[in-house]
Amino acid sequence: MDIHTTEAIAVLRRKGRMTIAQIGEQAALAYGALYAEAMTRQLVVNGPPLFVAQSMPRDAHTEFELDFCLPVASDEPPALPALRCVRLMYEGPLAKLFTDGYQALLQAMAAAGLRASGESREIYHAWRGPESADNRIEIQIGIAHA
Repeated sequence: MDIHTTEAIAVLRRKGRMTIAQIGEQAALAYGALYAEAMTRQLVVNGPPLFVAQSMPRDAHTEFELDFCLPVASDEPPALPALRCVRLMYEGPLAKLFTDGYQALLQAMAAAGLRASGESREIYHAWRGPESADNRIEIQIGIAHA
């Protein structure tokens, strides 16, 4: 576990309400539209795709809010604020993201006496498909103010 403050960044964003099971399908549609928007607006994509969730559910059937974000070089004000968080780099298939990634990070937070703010982010540094062991996903969980 690493305590970190991410910088505010300009992003193109698509908001959605979905269940965990619907993320893959929604992400493909959202990122297709985001890359097209970046091209149309002549914006340079300057970072990996990221997901931003508020109060992520603990089961696969509850709907929640998820923002699909694409970092871009832009003079516009940052659309994604800085985040004080704990982070962990997860490598592996999506099936183990929660057990080997989120659960491990939440347990480390609890052991350190930290509370989650409700916001979490996933940064997709390398994506090879849902079953690939070569995926590299940075998990960030916001830290609640004391």
